[in-house]
Amino acid sequence: MSAFKFSGLCTATHTPFQADGSLNLEGVEHQAAFLRSHGITSVFIGGTTGESSSLTAGERAALNDRWAVVGPAAGIDVIVHVGANCLTEAAQLAAHAEKNQAKAISMISPSYFKPRTMADLVASCAMVAKAAPRTPFYYYDIPGMTGIGGLPVDEFLKAASPIIPNLAGVKYSNPDLDAMRRAQALEGSRFDLPYGIDERFLPALRAGATAGVGSTYNFNPGPLLRTIAAHAKGDAHVAEAEQAKVQPVVDILAQRGYMGAAKALMAHLGVPLGPARLPNGNPDDAETKKMIGELETIGFFSWNF
Repeated sequence: MSAFKFSGLCTATHTPFQADGSLNLEGVEHQAAFLRSHGITSVFIGGTTGESSSLTAGERAALNDRWAVVGPAAGIDVIVHVGANCLTEAAQLAAHAEKNQAKAISMISPSYFKPRTMADLVASCAMVAKAAPRTPFYYYDIPGMTGIGGLPVDEFLKAASPIIPNLAGVKYSNPDLDAMRRAQALEGSRFDLPYGIDERFLPALRAGATAGVGSTYNFNPGPLLRTIAAHAKGDAHVAEAEQAKVQPVVDILAQRGYMGAAKALMAHLGVPLGPARLPNGNPDDAETKKMIGELETIGFFSWNF
């Protein structure tokens, strides 16, 4: 298994679509160049932000194929989300990602038929991880989306470690920082737990997180890049001030439906990614203009551009 560990900010990327909602693989190159120019050196593709549950398996494989070429050419590491309700499909996507030399793979749990026990969750992850045995595997814990609670990350790692040889850690989008601390102490602190709630990134850093995977890094990476630097220097005042620039942006977008509004913001920044697919909605031109005005009012455009 190749050595890999998340560092800094890893952007959970949007999937680019044409205006009619079809996949737009030509948009990936522009997307990658934009992210790299703003200090991003790794991407997490086909995850929640990438609307994976609204993509076909063929589209997800094609997206991976494109990033496998564009990412390395732009100096960007590619981590591929392969989770799906159908575990056979997830395993096929995992094998495909390994063939494309992804730096790592990750998966959410099936969330329609949910695993009821830790043993069922571990078995689900093991089935997928086995399909890419030479690639680091990360379980993706995001209970706010999957509805799966009561299976703490530290208990998962203890149960999964003997069964999943390529287990590298957990992509942790969970507010339970106590469980994260317990997980970090396991097996000589060998597990990697990049944090995935952008609005709570500084508390996670203080709890021992060393990297983040998030959606706001597409358009608002500056504040959290500066949060990391200030935290490393012990400058709590600057770290808190920079962290505070995340929540109001999220709030402004969420009022319009976060996914579609985020893509509209990217288009305004010169990176057209098309609309979000249903069931996510999209703001119309008037609402987008109002959103941009609210972002200007809080100083957003001076934070990154």
